[in-house]
Amino acid sequence: MKPNLWENMLLLPSFSPFLNVILYIFLHFSSTQAQFLPTPRAGRALLLFTQPVYNASIFENSAARTYIRSEVKMGVTLVPSWPLDVKYSIESGDSEGIFQADEFEMGDFCFLRICINGGSGATLNREVQDNYTLTVKASAHEGLEALATIYIKVLDTNDLRPLFSPTFYSFVVSESAPLGTSIGRVTATDADIGSNGEFYYFFKNRIELFAVHPTSGVISLTGQARIDKKERFELEVQVVDRGMKLYGNNGISSTARLVLTVERVNEFAPVLSAVAVVPSWTDKDLVYAIVTVEDKDEGLSGDIEWLSIIEGDPYEQFVIERSAVGNEYRVKTLEEINLDTYPYGCNLTFQAKDRGIPPKFSNTQVVQLVVTKRDSVLAKFENDVYVVKLSEIAPPGTIVEVVKISPAPLSVNYSFGSLSDPMHFDINPLTGVIMTTRQLTKISQDFIEIEVVDRISQQRARVQITIEDANDNSPVFSQPSYQTAINESLPIGTVILVVSAVDVDKGENGYVTHTINGEKSLPFSIDQNTGELRITRDLDFESSEDFYTFAVRASDWGSPYRRESEVNITIRVININDNRPAFEKISCRGMISRDFPINKTIVTLSAIDMDELGMVRYKILSGNELDNFNLHPDSGALVLKRSFEAESLKSGIFNLKVVATDGELFSNPIFVNVSVVRSRIPPSGLTCKETRVAQLLAERMVSKASAMARPRSTERYIDLFSTNRQAPQFEALPTSILVREDLTAGASVFQVRARDSDVGFNGRVLFSIYDGNKENSFNINMESGLITVLQPLDRERVDRYFLNITIYDQGIPQMSNWRLLTVIIEDANDNNPQFYQDDYSVIVSEEADIGMEVITITAFDKDMGQNGQLYFIMQTSIPQFGIDSETGIVFVASQLDRETYPVFSLMIEVRDKAEKGTRRSSVTTLNIILEDINDCSPVFMPSSYSTRVPEDLPPGAVITWVQAQDPDVGPGGQVRYFLFNDFNGTFEINAVTGVLRIRKELDFETKQFFNLTVFAEDRGVPSLQNQTFVEIEVADVNENLYAPYFPDFAVRGSVKENSRAGTSVLTVSAKDDDKGRDGVLRYSVHRGSGLGTFTIDEDTGVIYTAGTLDCETKNSYWLTVYATDRGAVPMSASVEVFIEVEDVNDNAPLTSDPIYHPVIMENSPKDVSVICIQAQDPDLTATPSRLSYRISAGNPQNFFSINPKTGLIATTARKLDREQQAEHFLEVTVIDGPVTTRQSTVWVIVHIEDENDNPPTFPEVTYRISLPERDRNKRGEPLYRVFAYDRDFGANANITYSIIDGNKDEKFSIDPRTAMVSSKKMVTAGSYDILTIKAEDSGNPPLWSTVKLHVKWIRKPVPSQVPLLFTQRSYNFSISETTAVAQPVGVVAVSQSSTPVWFSIVGGRLAKEMFYIPQNECGRNCSLDTGSFDMQFDLQVGVGTLVVAKPLDAEVQSVYNMTVQVTDGTNFATAQVFIRVQDSNDNPPVFSQPAYDISVSEDAPADMELLRLRASDMDERARLSFSIYGSVDPTSMRLFRVNPGTGVVYSTDRLDYEARMQHILTIMVKDQEFPFNRDLARILVAVEDTNDNIPYFTSSIYDAIAYETFPVGTSVLQVTALDKDNGINGQLTYTIEAGNTGGVFAIDNATGLIFTAKHLDLTSLGFYTLTLRATDSGFPPLMATASVRISLILSDFSKPKFSQKEYQAEIMENSEIGTHLITVSALSRSPLIYDIIRGNEEHRFFINHHTGVITTRKLLDFELITSYFLMVRALSMSGVEASTTVIIQVVDVNDNQPEFQQIRYVGRVSEAAPVNSVVLGEDGNPLVIRATDKDRNHNALLVFQIIDETARMFFSVDSGTGSIRTIDSLDYETFSEFFFRVHVRDSGNPPKSA
Repeated sequence: MKPNLWENMLLLPSFSPFLNVILYIFLHFSSTQAQFLPTPRAGRALLLFTQPVYNASIFENSAARTYIRSEVKMGVTLVPSWPLDVKYSIESGDSEGIFQADEFEMGDFCFLRICINGGSGATLNREVQDNYTLTVKASAHEGLEALATIYIKVLDTNDLRPLFSPTFYSFVVSESAPLGTSIGRVTATDADIGSNGEFYYFFKNRIELFAVHPTSGVISLTGQARIDKKERFELEVQVVDRGMKLYGNNGISSTARLVLTVERVNEFAPVLSAVAVVPSWTDKDLVYAIVTVEDKDEGLSGDIEWLSIIEGDPYEQFVIERSAVGNEYRVKTLEEINLDTYPYGCNLTFQAKDRGIPPKFSNTQVVQLVVTKRDSVLAKFENDVYVVKLSEIAPPGTIVEVVKISPAPLSVNYSFGSLSDPMHFDINPLTGVIMTTRQLTKISQDFIEIEVVDRISQQRARVQITIEDANDNSPVFSQPSYQTAINESLPIGTVILVVSAVDVDKGENGYVTHTINGEKSLPFSIDQNTGELRITRDLDFESSEDFYTFAVRASDWGSPYRRESEVNITIRVININDNRPAFEKISCRGMISRDFPINKTIVTLSAIDMDELGMVRYKILSGNELDNFNLHPDSGALVLKRSFEAESLKSGIFNLKVVATDGELFSNPIFVNVSVVRSRIPPSGLTCKETRVAQLLAERMVSKASAMARPRSTERYIDLFSTNRQAPQFEALPTSILVREDLTAGASVFQVRARDSDVGFNGRVLFSIYDGNKENSFNINMESGLITVLQPLDRERVDRYFLNITIYDQGIPQMSNWRLLTVIIEDANDNNPQFYQDDYSVIVSEEADIGMEVITITAFDKDMGQNGQLYFIMQTSIPQFGIDSETGIVFVASQLDRETYPVFSLMIEVRDKAEKGTRRSSVTTLNIILEDINDCSPVFMPSSYSTRVPEDLPPGAVITWVQAQDPDVGPGGQVRYFLFNDFNGTFEINAVTGVLRIRKELDFETKQFFNLTVFAEDRGVPSLQNQTFVEIEVADVNENLYAPYFPDFAVRGSVKENSRAGTSVLTVSAKDDDKGRDGVLRYSVHRGSGLGTFTIDEDTGVIYTAGTLDCETKNSYWLTVYATDRGAVPMSASVEVFIEVEDVNDNAPLTSDPIYHPVIMENSPKDVSVICIQAQDPDLTATPSRLSYRISAGNPQNFFSINPKTGLIATTARKLDREQQAEHFLEVTVIDGPVTTRQSTVWVIVHIEDENDNPPTFPEVTYRISLPERDRNKRGEPLYRVFAYDRDFGANANITYSIIDGNKDEKFSIDPRTAMVSSKKMVTAGSYDILTIKAEDSGNPPLWSTVKLHVKWIRKPVPSQVPLLFTQRSYNFSISETTAVAQPVGVVAVSQSSTPVWFSIVGGRLAKEMFYIPQNECGRNCSLDTGSFDMQFDLQVGVGTLVVAKPLDAEVQSVYNMTVQVTDGTNFATAQVFIRVQDSNDNPPVFSQPAYDISVSEDAPADMELLRLRASDMDERARLSFSIYGSVDPTSMRLFRVNPGTGVVYSTDRLDYEARMQHILTIMVKDQEFPFNRDLARILVAVEDTNDNIPYFTSSIYDAIAYETFPVGTSVLQVTALDKDNGINGQLTYTIEAGNTGGVFAIDNATGLIFTAKHLDLTSLGFYTLTLRATDSGFPPLMATASVRISLILSDFSKPKFSQKEYQAEIMENSEIGTHLITVSALSRSPLIYDIIRGNEEHRFFINHHTGVITTRKLLDFELITSYFLMVRALSMSGVEASTTVIIQVVDVNDNQPEFQQIRYVGRVSEAAPVNSVVLGEDGNPLVIRATDKDRNHNALLVFQIIDETARMFFSVDSGTGSIRTIDSLDYETFSEFFFRVHVRDSGNPPKSA
C-alpha cells in the first residue's frame, strides 16, 4: 500500500488521532484493495507469459485456420485496472509461414492462439517434418514485450499403405514336425506410425494345414503334413491396413507368393551309453551291464529298433533285456558263466539302430566285464592272549574261559601246552572250555599263565588267570576286654583309651574300621582308624551316669560281607567338688516395726550345693556392725538379736550382705534389706526373688536317675559269626527242565536257589556244575546260581543233559550239598518257508471285478507242527489287490485303473505259525500287468480357454488351439474335436488338431463376447466325450474417427456473490461427429482457479456453484472444461470458461473512528466547521458518492448541521453557551445506497470551549463582622476570608484578590489566592474599619467585581465560669462535590450561655483553603444579617457554620481533616472535623485505548475470553457497564459478547477465518448514574487462520488407466485437493498412503500428479487401489483421503507379461508321453503365440503355441537328467515378445534296486569285546556293509537288516550306515564264527531290495 492512501483525510484539521487504527484496518481488507490502490507504475514485470515454454500438437494435413491444441492456457494474464492491448507475433521457427498467431482477450487473460496460415500454401507432412519450435513475442503499449517458446508436435494420419518386401517366399516343412512348428516368416512395411502403421497378414484362400500370424507373418503348422499325400503347397499371403484409410478403403494393399515343400527327415542317430556293473552274488539274476539308448528324432525316426552285442560273446552266454519303461537295457546271462572261459574278464561291444528312413546306427561302445572268485580265510584263535580273573573261593567245576579258533575248522583238539601243567584246571578238547578242578584257596601265587594248543592246526594261545583275594579272615583285637576310670572334670577331646584290631586279608578285605556298637548317647567317640576313645561332651557326675559299659566293633571293608569282631569296654566316672553353693532366694527386702521381738525369725535363707559332698553354712559378711541381727550358720534363719525400742536410730534401714559356703567354695553374696519403721505393722516377712536353684537340682537328680536306670549289657560280646552250624539246602529244585534249542549263548536257562540258616559267610552259598555238562553247553554263576547257555544247543545232536548241581557255603569248616538236574532240549523253529517259484507274473484286465482271483501262490516249510504251518502276507500295501492268508490266492480288492497304475510289482511274504520264538518267512515278487479298456474321457488342458480377439482380425486367423488328452491306448485314446455352436459359421475347429479359427469378420458393436462349447470325443467303443468352453472377448478396435469440439474457444459467465451453492452459472456444449458410443460426450473440470468452487454436470455441461462466493475476496475464476467421448481410444476437447462474480451491497459503511471528540468555542458564529466524518464502503464496486450522512440524534435545538454528501459538521445560527451545556452528544448515521442500503452510526461528542463571559461573584453583597481587639502579640493573624466564585472555566475562573480601599495605613493585608484578610497592626476596641475587596479573573480581557468588609473591634469578653468545650470531640460531615461556593457544610458548637465566641480553622492546609467558618456582627456566630446562613441553633450554644470556600472536586480530594478552634478571647478549645466530599457523576468513562487489536485463532472454542476491556472513570462511585454497540458486519454481533460488569469480551461461537478474516466491533462503556456518561472504542479482531478445514479432494474416487509400457516418470493422473484454509494451513502435500504395492507409483507432493516410479508389471498386480492423502501444513496437520483406482493394462505394443517370473514344475520320471507339465500364461492386449526357444534341444517337451500348455514328448529319466531349464517366449500380435523360465524338476521314481559294492564281507571281533563294540574289517577299520542305489532322496535311502536269526541275537547292522556292532556278549567257545546274510532295501514306495 502507498502511504498516500488516506492523504486527504489526514489533511483535515480536526481529524481524530485514532485514524491510524482505521487505516490499518482498511489496509488489511482484501476486498477494498482495488478501491484504495493507487495507480501502479508501468513496468516490464506486468507483461509475462504464464509459462516460458508451451507444448502443443496438430495433425498433419490439417486445413487452413486449424488451431494447434495445448493442454494449458497460452497467453498473458492481464491487470483489470490496467489495459495493455497485447498483440502476438511469431518471431522465429516458421520459415515457411505455415503458422499464424492470433490474440483473444477474455476477462483478465489474453490468449495466444496459433493456427494454420491459409495464405502460405504450405501443408504439414509428418513424414517430412514431425515437429516445430516457434518463438512468439507478446507486445503491449509503452514498449512492453515478452517471449515464449512453443513446441508443436505434428501428429500422424493414415495416409500410406503397407507393402510386401520381398513378394515371394519358399520354405521346407519336415513331415515329422510337431503341430505349431514355425516354418518361416513373411514381411511387409508401412511408413505410418502408431495404429496407422499396423496391418494384418492372411491367406487368400482357406487352408487347414497352415496358418499365418496376423501381425508377425510367421507361418506355422496347424495340421500333420504327410509327404505321401501332398509334397508341395503354393499359397498367397495378403496384407491389409488396420487404420482409417485416407487413401481409400479398397481393402487389400499387397500380395506375396508362398511355396511350402514337405520332406521326410531322419536327422539324429541313436546315442548309446553302456556301464559295467559288479553283480551281487545274492541276486538270482546277475546283471553285468546297463545300456541306455537315446534318439532325438521325432516319431518313428526316434524309435529304437534293436540293441545287440556285435563282438565279445562268441559263446552267446549273455542276453539283453529291455526294461518296460524307457530305452534302458540290462545285460544278463542265461546260465552260470564258466569262469575258466574268461580268466581275465570279457569285452562286449554294443550297437543300436533306429527305425528311421533311412535308418541310422549308433556309435559302438566296448564294456569290460570282470568276474572275481571268492577269497579263502585263514583260521586262528580268536585271541592270542585271553585274560581272566578268578576268585580264590571258586568251587571245583567253575568255568574259567572258552578259547576258540575262528573261523571254526572242521575239527579241533584243544589241550594245555607241554610247558603248562596246571593242577587246578582242565580243558575240554572239543569246545575249548577251561574249568577248575579243585579249591584255589591254597594257591600261594596270585597269577597263573596257561598255554592252549590246537593239536590239529598247531595254533596256540595263552590264558592269563589272576587269582583274586576273597574276604575270608576276621579282624582280631589285642585284648579280650578293656576297663578304665576317669575324673568328671576331664576336658572334651581327652583320649581315655586306645582299642584296635588287625585283619590279615589283603586290600579292602584287610582294612579295619572301629565303631562303638549300639550306644548312641554315650559321651564318647572312637576314631575309626586308630581306635582312640575320646570324650565328646562334658562329664557331670551329678546329672549323668557314674559308669559306662559298651562294646567296640572292628569291621573290615571286604565284600560281599564285612567280617567283624567286638570287645567290651567299661569306664567309671569319679566325682569332684566343682559346684558353688547357690541361694534359692536373693534380693530379700522388707520392713519390721521397732517393737519386733528379739530372737524372732525375720527370714530363713537357704542355699544348695550341687555336689552334695558337705553341709552348707551361712555367714553375714557386712551390714551387721551394730550386732542387731544374728544368722544361724546351719539353718540360715535370720533373727533380731537386739531390740530397737530403747534405741534412737539414726537410720532405719539395714543392708546385710550374706554368703553361703560348702567349706571350699563360696556362693555369690546376696543382700537382705531390712527397714525398721516406728509404727506398728503386722508381721508380713520379707519378699525375695526366686533363683530356681532347687528346680535345677531336681532336674539334675531326675536326669541322673534316668541315666542310671537305663539297662546295661552285662554279658560279654559273643561272636555269633564264627560258628558254621548249617549245611546249605536247595530250594524247590525240580528234577527236570525244558530248554529251547534256539537259545543263544549267554541266555538264561534256570535259576538254582539255595539257602543256609547261618549268617554271614557261614550262610553264603556258592554254586557249581560238578558233572554231566556235556560239551560244556551250560554254565552256572558261582554266586547267583543262574544257569546259562555257554555253547549253542542242537536238539538233533544232544536232546538232554544230566547236570550235577553242587552248592557250598563259606563257613569253617565248609559244608556242601548236591542234586541232579535233567535238562531236556525242546525243538525250535529253525527252518525258513520256501516258495515253489522264484517269482510270479500275471495279466489282469483293468475292468476286472472286485474279488476276482488273480493267481495262487504256494510254499512249503520243513518244520513240523505249528512251525511248519504257513500263512501269506502282501508286503506291498496297495488297495487294489489282496491275498488270502491261508490259501495264498491273490484277488482284486478295489477298482483297477490302468491309466493310474499300469503295472504292479507286489512283494508276497510267507510265514510259518511258530508259537514260540521268531516266526520265519520268505519273500517273492508278483508282477501284475493291467490290460486297457476305453474308460477315460478326453481331458482338456487347460479345463477352459479364454482369448481376446480384435474385431478386425481377418478370417482364417487362428485364435486358439484347444488340446485334450485321453490316457487310454489305441482308438480309445484318439481324440476328435467339434463345435456345439459355430455362431452361423463365425468360427471353425480342426477335428484332429483342435485349432480354432475365425471364418467371418467380427464386429464389436454387434457382439462383444462369444462363449463356444467345444466337444472332444475319443474313438473307443463306446466312445467317450468331454466339453470345454472357449470364452472369446472381441476387442474394440478404435473407430473413433472424430474428436469432440467446442464451438467457442473460451466462454464467459457471471454469477452474483450472494448466490446459493448449486446455482447454475452457464452451460458449455461440445459436438462430436462420430455415431453411437464414440459420439457420446462427458464433461469434466480439470483445472483452473475455480476448481472446487464450481462443479459441472458430466452429462449436460451445466456449471454450478459449489459454495458461497465473495466478490471482495475473489471476483473472477477460470475453469478448463473437457468434453471426452466414450470411444475405445477416447478423444477430447477443452474450452476455457471465465466466470465473473458480481458484487452486491453486503457491507455497511465504515468510519475511521467509532466516536469523535471535536472542540468548538462557545458563542461561535454560524457555519464554523466542527469535524468532517470520513467513511468508506468495503464493497468492491462501491464509490464515495454512494455515501450519505445525517445527524440522527443529539441535536434537538439544531445547534449543528451536517453536509449529507461530505459529512462535514458545522455550527448554526444558534449560539453555544458552555455554562449552559458544556458538551453536545451527536449521533451521525452513514448510509450507502441508493437502492439496497446499509448504514452505520458514529458518535460525535462536541466539547464547548470556554470563553471569559462571566465575572467573579461574591456570595454576599456586604460582609459585617465583630472581632475582639488585638494586641501586639496577635499582629498578622487572620481576620476574615472574603472569597468569590466564577462560572467560567480554567484560567477564566482563576480569581485573584486585592484590597482596593479602606487600607490606607496598610493595617490589613489579603491573600491574593485565598482571600484571607489579616491584620498587620495592633487594633484597639472601639475601632471600625471598612475594606473594599476586589476579585479579578485571569481571562482575556479579565473581568472583576468588589465587595465591602465591615470590621467592628470590641473588647475581649469576660471569661465564662463554664469551661469552653465543643459539644463533640469530632464532627463528621458529608457534602456533594457539586455544592456551590458559599454553601454550608455543617455546624460546630460549644456549650456556653452569653459569652461570644469566634471559630476558626487552625489545622489542615487544604481544608483551610477549601472551607471557612464565617462570623456575624453579633459576635456569637448566630446568624448573618443577610440570612445567608439560615440555620437552626440553640441560643445557649455557640455555633460555627462551615461553608465551601472553593469549588470541590471529589476526584482531586474526597476527604478533608481539619482542626477547628473556638475562643472567647481568653480561653481556647479545639475539635476535629472530618468532611467527606461525595462524588457525583461528572466525569465520563474513558477506555484505556481507543482501539484494541487482538488476534484470535479460529479454532478458539466458544465462550473463550478474548480481551479484558479497561475503562476508567474519575468518579468515585462509577459503576461501568460494557456492551457491544455495533459492528461492520452484522454477523459479527452474533459471534461476540461482552460481560457488562467485567468488560471481558468472549466469543459466542467458533470463528471462521474462511468466512471473515477480520471483525470490527464498536464497544461502549457507560456509567450507571444519571446523567449517564459513555465512551466508545473499536475492537479489531484479526482471525488467525488455524487448520480447521479438512482438505477435500474434488472426487472421492478417481479412475485411471496406466499402460504397462509407460516409462518411469509417465504421468498417470492428476488429483486435486482443496483446503479452505489460507497460508501454510492451506498448503497441501500429497502422499500415497496405501495400495502402492512395490512402490510402482509416486506422486508429486505439491501438484498431486501421479506418475510411474518403477516399470509397471502386470503380472505382479493388474489393478491398484491407491489411498491418497492430502495433508495440509498446519499444526496439527489435517488430512483427507481419496481412492485412485488404476487399471494396469497392456497396450497393444506392450510386452506380454507372464504371470510368474519363473515357473516351477515337477514330473515323475517315466511318466507317459503327453503328460501335462504346466501351463504358462502371459497377459497381453492381443492373442499370444508361445514357443520354447531354449532348453528343449532334445525335443523332450512340447508347448501348445496358443494356450501355453507344456507336455512331454519323450520319456524322462531322473538318473540321466534331474532337471530342465526351458526358456519360453510369448509373441504378441504387435510383434512384441517376452520370455520366462520354466524349471522342470524330474522327480525320482524308485526304479532302481540297491546294489552291494561287495559280494562278501569278512569281519572280526574279540569275544571279550563289550556290548555295542564295532566289528572290524580285514583292514582293521570298522566293518561297514556298503550298497548304492541310482535313485535319489528317499528312494536311495537304504535300510540294512540281518536276515539270519542267530546272527541277529549277537549282531546288529545300523539301518542307515551299514556298520556292524555287537548287541550281546560273545563267547568264542560257543560261536567262534558267524556266517549271515544282510538284506538291504531302499525307502521308496514300493521299496526295492537286494
